[in-house]
Amino acid sequence: MTGINSNISRRLVFAIILTAITLAAEVVGGFWTNSLALLSDAAHVFLDLFALILSLAAIKLSSIPASERHTFGFHRSEVFASFINGLTVFVMALAILYESWIRFAAPETVKSLPMLIVAVIGLVMNLLAAKALHSHSLDDLNVKSAFLHVIGDAAASVGVIVGGIIMYYTSWYLLDALISAAIGLLILTGAGRVLRDSVHILMEGTPRGLELKDVAEAIRTVDGVQDVHHLNIWTVCSHILSLSVHVDIDTDSEIDRTAILHAIEYRLQEQFHITHTTIQMECRSCANGPVIKELNHQPRIACGHRH
Repeated sequence: MTGINSNISRRLVFAIILTAITLAAEVVGGFWTNSLALLSDAAHVFLDLFALILSLAAIKLSSIPASERHTFGFHRSEVFASFINGLTVFVMALAILYESWIRFAAPETVKSLPMLIVAVIGLVMNLLAAKALHSHSLDDLNVKSAFLHVIGDAAASVGVIVGGIIMYYTSWYLLDALISAAIGLLILTGAGRVLRDSVHILMEGTPRGLELKDVAEAIRTVDGVQDVHHLNIWTVCSHILSLSVHVDIDTDSEIDRTAILHAIEYRLQEQFHITHTTIQMECRSCANGPVIKELNHQPRIACGHRH
């Protein structure tokens, strides 16, 4: 692991420890003060804690070499974990909204002062975690995602603090249910986004924000390329994009083919951040084929059992 990755990992571990402390404090404080808002924020913290752990895991997994049984290494496990986490937190958010609905009908007394103290502790922890991640969030997408999660936590903590102050002076305990519902909707949105993105990756969808026609056109503009066929782009994990394509070229020179190949790879990396490519050159038999190849579902025939 490089020195930069080691430094990022240390900062992520620090942020994970702070977030875990926040989670524990809000769970204990939520039950102690009878505050659904604190428990709702704890669920939000849990979602973000998992996101931080995934960010750290992505760095660790990238150092595990590919093998004969896992030719892409273990990067895809990050996506599978995201799906499980998103599904779990989605159900949790529904439970929070249900409990909020019950408290709308019958508001319960909340120990607003202890609730306020716990929320302040959570805010301080979130700000410390954000400070630890900020320096690398500007040049690393993985860390930037984790940083934004922590900032979201801090914003939710501010909402709980404001609610705690209002309840302390007014005893308007219905506000606890209102804050809980707002956080529940926030969690529902975040969990839904995680589920949507992870399912899209698991279904080998074209990476979001990337247009297939733009990639095809970029390859066509490379000198020596006549056309593009059977273009596939998919996501291995959140930071690794893969591409396979047939490229029809107008030369039989090995030197020219190599130059065209390197030019295509360079353009894909610089313009679209696609670094894992399989490019088949001189696909003259596909000259009239579509950009996207149709696949037919066929049963596998084991070797030695062909009739």
